[in-house]
Amino acid sequence: MPARAYWQGQIRLALVSIPVEIYSATKSGAAVSFRQIHEPTGQPIHYEKVADGVGPVDPEDIMKGFQIEKGEYVLLEQDEIDSVKLESKKTLELTQFVDAHEIDVLYYEKPYFVVPADDLAEEAFIVLREALRRTKKVGLGQLAMRGREYVVSLKPCGRGMVLETLRYADEVNRAQSYFREIPDAKPDDDLLELAEALIEKKSAAFDPQEFHDRYVDALKDLIERKRKQKSNRKIIDEKDDGGGRSGSNVVDLMAALKKSMEKSGGSAPAKAAPAKKAPAKKPAAAKPRAASTKKPAAKPAARKRA
Repeated sequence: MPARAYWQGQIRLALVSIPVEIYSATKSGAAVSFRQIHEPTGQPIHYEKVADGVGPVDPEDIMKGFQIEKGEYVLLEQDEIDSVKLESKKTLELTQFVDAHEIDVLYYEKPYFVVPADDLAEEAFIVLREALRRTKKVGLGQLAMRGREYVVSLKPCGRGMVLETLRYADEVNRAQSYFREIPDAKPDDDLLELAEALIEKKSAAFDPQEFHDRYVDALKDLIERKRKQKSNRKIIDEKDDGGGRSGSNVVDLMAALKKSMEKSGGSAPAKAAPAKKAPAKKPAAAKPRAASTKKPAAKPAARKRA
């Protein structure tokens, strides 16, 4: 277990208080970081805290200020900020329980592991965990961490529980403003069946190890190639992996779905082969007539020559 908990306090359910500790359930993934460099000298760029008309300042002389008018600030000491009393700084009171599906995925922000703080807290911790599991409910409350109060959810996770910070309503954009232009149309049944067959073919248990950051890998590859060159200013051509898109944006959706099925080692579902109902559509052989009916469109051109 990590040496230091992200938060320590208690979960309160009515008159029952359970001492707990929470730990971050996620960590930063692989990343390539850059520094700004002064090109003529090759020296790294540094940043200093400066005050207008004063220049660089001592960190001990810096206070936090809240702007109330242009050029006018209320100054606060860190001790004054820390003295603001919030019961949720040390207590997460579960004030409501909801079905998990009632919380839109847009509201979830960051997960934390929750564990009992000591042996004495284990029994009450397990009772709460199993009660949530049996009722299939998620507990909601508010919790203050690192200078901010969050709405949080609490649910079972294996032998422990997971707490997730949630966004407030005013932090989530309304989907309607983005989706309203999408037509409310029903897709063709054959296309839908073929898409469903492709999804079924590619369905598998989720394994996060199967995915990695290809952008970071590509950056590392670029850096390594640049390192091996004498000049660090030479432009490297990107490797063509053959994965570019064709120039045409007009794609036969049915053909594309069928081709995807073939690449996946499957075949289109029997129902999704309406093209083989051609007997009823044989008049389609009349397409040459359609071509001939378009010929009159060429007549205006003939008149122009005249």
